[in-house]
Amino acid sequence: MTGRRRLVVVSNRVAAPRAGSPGNQGGLAVALESALKQTRGIWFGWSGETVDEFNGHIRLERNQGITTATIDLTPEDVASYYEGYSNRTLWPLFHYRIDLAEYDRQFEAGYASVNRRFAETLAQLLDPDDIVWVHDYHLIPLARELRALGVCNRIGFFLHTPWPPVRLLTTLPDHRQLVEALFSYDLLGFQASEWLDSFTDYVTREADGRLGPDGEVAGFGLKTEAALFPIGIDAAAFRRAAQSPEARAMAKRMRTSIAGRHMLVGVDRLDYSKGLEERFLGYERFLSEDPESLNRVFLLQIAPPSREGIGSYQEIRDKLDQLSGRINGAHAEVDWVPLRYVNRGYSRRELAGIFRTARVGLVTPLRDGMNLVAKEYVAAQDAADPGVLVLSRFAGAAEDLAEALLVNPFSQEDIADSIRQALAMERPERIRRWEALMARVETNDVAHWQKAFLSRLAG
Repeated sequence: MTGRRRLVVVSNRVAAPRAGSPGNQGGLAVALESALKQTRGIWFGWSGETVDEFNGHIRLERNQGITTATIDLTPEDVASYYEGYSNRTLWPLFHYRIDLAEYDRQFEAGYASVNRRFAETLAQLLDPDDIVWVHDYHLIPLARELRALGVCNRIGFFLHTPWPPVRLLTTLPDHRQLVEALFSYDLLGFQASEWLDSFTDYVTREADGRLGPDGEVAGFGLKTEAALFPIGIDAAAFRRAAQSPEARAMAKRMRTSIAGRHMLVGVDRLDYSKGLEERFLGYERFLSEDPESLNRVFLLQIAPPSREGIGSYQEIRDKLDQLSGRINGAHAEVDWVPLRYVNRGYSRRELAGIFRTARVGLVTPLRDGMNLVAKEYVAAQDAADPGVLVLSRFAGAAEDLAEALLVNPFSQEDIADSIRQALAMERPERIRRWEALMARVETNDVAHWQKAFLSRLAG
């Protein structure tokens, strides 16, 4: 526990709750809201806005009990730090897609520069007893930059993505400098044992490091602690959201639209790591192999666009447009389409209503740090008649949610078989699996994650 010590959260973007947008906060905002309020903390990061020349101006605001401190970046910063090194280099690499990773010294220089600017600006806000919690791959060097400025606070880092194995990470130029920067943190948090093991494997093999008791890791002549902290959702709040007027209205709308059929649902950001192309192909195989299911089932895929300025994201959108057209063209009837493909977002409460009416939840990323949509699908279900979660074995959530139908997302046959099994599953088995899943979602919830990390970081 942090006691009376103030918590300072740092992330690339600040997404604190806003008045007038209930039920629509991002996962990180929901996760950190209570800790920030309890400690009268600050959430620091990029505003999402740009200025012609960086001026270091800090914009302080207070919304629903949370203080945010944001800075603007230049268009050049955004191009090199955010779109470049963060999302063209590290994101594909950390998701095992070295074929898509772009290595450019200008990207790396911009990444270093913005992390330095973050540190120089943040240092002005820190009190000596503050606990600093840094989030995600955009800000790996931040603690090193803060230490160079004389900051001695306890600083922790939590990675929301996978950590790649050694053979992939070493394709990154200057990979040693990136990993060494993590040793400026007092505590490193990973979401799944595979990601933690990959990190410690790198340290022992590439940095002549060693592992000590209680998560101690030594390397580069430095020491830190690395441990497993599986992130969760606010299960009670999401269950309440599933009973909200917005959710009930959406559920009623969906039941009318379903018209006695079974609905499969996928909700994913439009990203190549989410396995959407493979999911569509697996569903197409299911339709081809099970003609008796035609007109009895449909897939609703919600995929809001993201990072549209990056070529690989434009390519995946084009592929999915073509695939959805092909699937509907081959199998649709005048009063039924097998695939409803929607490129827009919905509020958390609306999604809760959609999840509650779906017989099958398809969460099949090719690689994912955790995937909280899987846990939200479980939390939204009707206990008396729950749906079935089909979950990629390569999502971090698979460690937490072993009673789901675990699937190899690279196999069309495996996806088709899992859809078939989920649709045929009798109610007693669906209830048994759901009860085990829900117990774990409630136990390993967001409060448990937050308290476990901050208690250990506080020392």
